[in-house]
Amino acid sequence: MGTGRAAALGTGIGGISTSAHFYDKLSQELNEDMEQLHRAFGGCLPLQPGLTSVPLCGDLHLSGSGLRACGGVTGVGAEPSSVCMQAFLFLVRLVGLLSLTSRFLVTSALQGLPESVVQALLRPSSVSERLVGLQVRGSNFTLGNTPFLILSGTIHYFRVPRDYWKDSLLKLKACGFNTVTTHVPWSLHEPRRGHFHYRGGLDLLAFISLASEVDLWVILCVGPYVGSDLDLGGLPSWLLKDSHMKLRTTHKGFTAAVNRYFDDLIPRIRGFQFQEEGPIIAVQMENEYGSYNLDKRYMLYVKNALLSRGIKTMLMTADTGQGLLKGHTPTVLATLHMKSIRRETYEQLSSVQGPGPVMMMVYTARSPDGWGSSRNTLDLHMLMASVREMLQLRFSLNFYMFHGGTNFGFTGGAAFPGHRLPMVTSYDYGALLTEDGDCTPEYLAFRELFRPAAEIPSFQHRDGRPKDTYAPLAAGHFISLWDTLIHQDEPVRSTGPLSMEQLSVNEGSGQSAGYILYETVITRGGVLNSDGHVKDRGQVFLDDKYIGVLDDAHQKLTLPNDRYKEFLTLRILVENQGRLASGTSMNQERKGLTGNIYLNGSPLRKFKIYSLEMQNKFIRRKLPNIWKPSFLHTEGPAFFLAHLRVGSQPKDTFMSLQGWTKGVVFINGQNLGRYWNLGPQETLYVPGPWLKPGLNEIVVFEELKSTLLICFTNASQLGKRLPPRKRLRQLAASRGVCARFPVPVTHYPPQHQPCRPLRGSHGRVCCVSCCRGPWALPGRHRAGGVRSSQNARADRARLAASVGVGPGPQCGAASSSGPEKLLTPEDSGEEVLGALDPASADLEQEVVRLLAWRLLTGCQENPTPGVTAGVDTAIGVSPTGGLVTVPSVPTAPGEPTPGWSPADAKEIVELG
Repeated sequence: MGTGRAAALGTGIGGISTSAHFYDKLSQELNEDMEQLHRAFGGCLPLQPGLTSVPLCGDLHLSGSGLRACGGVTGVGAEPSSVCMQAFLFLVRLVGLLSLTSRFLVTSALQGLPESVVQALLRPSSVSERLVGLQVRGSNFTLGNTPFLILSGTIHYFRVPRDYWKDSLLKLKACGFNTVTTHVPWSLHEPRRGHFHYRGGLDLLAFISLASEVDLWVILCVGPYVGSDLDLGGLPSWLLKDSHMKLRTTHKGFTAAVNRYFDDLIPRIRGFQFQEEGPIIAVQMENEYGSYNLDKRYMLYVKNALLSRGIKTMLMTADTGQGLLKGHTPTVLATLHMKSIRRETYEQLSSVQGPGPVMMMVYTARSPDGWGSSRNTLDLHMLMASVREMLQLRFSLNFYMFHGGTNFGFTGGAAFPGHRLPMVTSYDYGALLTEDGDCTPEYLAFRELFRPAAEIPSFQHRDGRPKDTYAPLAAGHFISLWDTLIHQDEPVRSTGPLSMEQLSVNEGSGQSAGYILYETVITRGGVLNSDGHVKDRGQVFLDDKYIGVLDDAHQKLTLPNDRYKEFLTLRILVENQGRLASGTSMNQERKGLTGNIYLNGSPLRKFKIYSLEMQNKFIRRKLPNIWKPSFLHTEGPAFFLAHLRVGSQPKDTFMSLQGWTKGVVFINGQNLGRYWNLGPQETLYVPGPWLKPGLNEIVVFEELKSTLLICFTNASQLGKRLPPRKRLRQLAASRGVCARFPVPVTHYPPQHQPCRPLRGSHGRVCCVSCCRGPWALPGRHRAGGVRSSQNARADRARLAASVGVGPGPQCGAASSSGPEKLLTPEDSGEEVLGALDPASADLEQEVVRLLAWRLLTGCQENPTPGVTAGVDTAIGVSPTGGLVTVPSVPTAPGEPTPGWSPADAKEIVELG
């Protein structure tokens, strides 16, 4: 009974995989000890039932509370006898046996499961001893001296509405994961120098606490650089105000800012570490620094900055296969990103930190989507094969992303795969949960892999959140951007152009995101040359007339001369489409006009510069109440106003802006993100918690042209856009609007009596469907017969030429020559398409614009049987595809038309 077996005791308790073998060995040793003690006490077994104390020697008694002094026959101060020590060691082994019994019972219940699955079952609620955190022992991780396999999924709290944090975490747990990984974006927590924010959707501590409540461990990536496809990789843009700044180095200006940030962040999270009874088991420092590697001292600086502020948990680095050696820091665990992984990668990993467990810190299904590119897809079979192989090799892994969420506002960055690629608003990323938090087929496959239903208790999670398809509406009012300038903050006046970061706004922190407007006066036209200084996309206007776009691919424009004007106002509206999220070029990621812009070879001077950051407060405070009817808008940047009526229980939905060009959407002051008809993303996610019962204000900033129509659907559309002809074919049938198209009154035959004129329009207009003359739609839409095929081309040309004229305020009067023919949902797609010229680039946009006007004006007639007489109705399409009539919504004088809503309907009649 020497020290060898005592050492074996400690080793056995620490390992689940050897519990059964050690249990048998310890039981055998206890039986031997009991026989020796039985002989030593003359055949009397110690601690028999009813005996509370057994005299061992002169001054010691062995009792239920241990060894105690009592005095005895051998005298005070006598050394314990060998019999005493035998009895004491017997009790030590007995205690070890009892402490192992519960663990052995759990392990025996899991026999037959893979060892990796057993190790993954360790959760915060099952760990009571918190002295030893996450460590590397041999080929395993151990947590609290227990072998542990990390199965983690990434959820970004800043990309998911706060009301849905718990739902996402519960689904992570239900899938079999035991850890959540999240990144901390410095740029969001310190948007201005010295101003820190941890409220609302940025309440990091609330997210960590919620993870602990759900029974998940936490891996926290604190940066300072975190990547994650964020603008500037999560670094604040005000760092670039310093023209000599060297990001992610020991440059004095950068480390001073990091120290101030860590002084605020680390004390907040320090109490949530494993050793402090919290859920944080590891902290990742930086991200993929091996691929950046501009300063060999930098990673050591970050390590010391964290340790000196009280970080006790395991520190990690994360690098691709190519950057592993350059990014490794001594005594810090190196983990891998699933990029450039080869056989030699694991050899390098073993060479820098010896044999040990492998952590795949970023295992991802695909890359994010960018504007103008095709949607990335994933192969489920290949995905599952890779995960199974990693589990067989006992790899720990973090799935990036488990729930991707949304790049709300301007948080998304840009990539550079040979050309600049700004990120789309959705951060779906091929995650196991959809953008709105529903389970995907991949989620179900992972759940079966990580949590075999027959052996491991299941965790209940909510089904998919309910969605709603709100009725379509139209933006009834607008304000031109030019009209809002006098209500903005005083512009910055500068001899030459200044970048966003150089502006003196935001208490000297400069402008971070949004748009910036440069205005100057010229005396003549000519060739405008950006010389590559427009970052990222600049729209050029001359006396409010749109000229064209300047960007990396188009650096020259020709400005026309106007011999009747001595001075011309030149405006360049520049959009920041997101700074690079990675790469050594990040140090040059200043936005706006970053240098001189030339007209006929001479640099332009004397600029007025307007900061249009368009954060939430911009919409709430800086838009004047000078709205105009939206039919007066032609083209150019403008804000459009609409109101969405929602019932007592708002639900998630997706907003479709098909036919609009490019811009940003706000709902109740919250920035939903960017839209762009370039695709591939076609809908914007609208979280239910951001809506309220009753009227919800929607403000759309459109850069060029709009159709006024805003539609909603219960499913996201993130894939590749359809060809124009197919999009138009689906247009009317998918929009709950009147399916009639107006044409100018000059196209009507003399016998036709047109509708009343619309004030302010360029002429009187009328619905095509009420015209029975030669310009009516071909085929069965004509009440008087079928047009001959030889006139079909002429019909198409005339109707295509007519769509540019605004519609009338009514649906139109019935023809004096015959009955009116109402277009059905099927007709409005196919037959109208046959009458339009598909070669027209703006055709679809104009058609949708006309449809939007039917929502604004309604139908001042009652052509549908079964509808109560005297009730104004609008022809629409129900969610099931049937043709319906919806009563109009009365509005108070001066109140914008909110659009049609089922909550407003007095009567809905299905026509089949």
